[in-house]
Amino acid sequence: MTNADPIILALGDSLVAGYGLTQEDGLAALLQRRLTARWPAATVINAGVSGDTSADVRRRLPRLLTRLTHRPDLALVQVGPNDLLRGVTPAELRANLSAIVRDLMSCAIPVLLTSVEPPAILRARAAPYQAIHADVARDTDASLCSFFPDGVLGHPDMVLGDRVHPNARAIAAVVDHLLPHVEAALRRSGDDAA
Repeated sequence: MTNADPIILALGDSLVAGYGLTQEDGLAALLQRRLTARWPAATVINAGVSGDTSADVRRRLPRLLTRLTHRPDLALVQVGPNDLLRGVTPAELRANLSAIVRDLMSCAIPVLLTSVEPPAILRARAAPYQAIHADVARDTDASLCSFFPDGVLGHPDMVLGDRVHPNARAIAAVVDHLLPHVEAALRRSGDDAA
């Protein structure tokens, strides 16, 4: 990696924003702490907004990018569950997600796209959405990984009182799971820049 001070833009919905968690227990802060073991000056920017759909992220992305003072070395993008819950069509989710990834890449920001396996109760409803993230990653050459490691989503000890959003223990497991994917993406972006 040529950049000793990687900047990661964490972009998405409540899973990124840290709904119901202290700032210190949120994804961005915890990921940053873990990255500083390898890159002491690593920065993770929390650009998550609870409730955001893919259209919301797409709409706010240009303004977000123009406010940044440095180009991120990687964008971690988590969006899609709210689209399913609000009945956004699969075609609209695919178009928005593709546009988000392409907009980031047009700014020379590599993308690590994450996907969420739906809980059993939503599996049938989610079937038309299941391949969207993988298809967009393939079509745009973005990296892809799951957001949740096995055993976290739906585990009763891993959610807040709303029984939906992950608690601090779950987010710690998510960061453990995401860390090697983020590090690999940073190494790739450094190699590409060399």
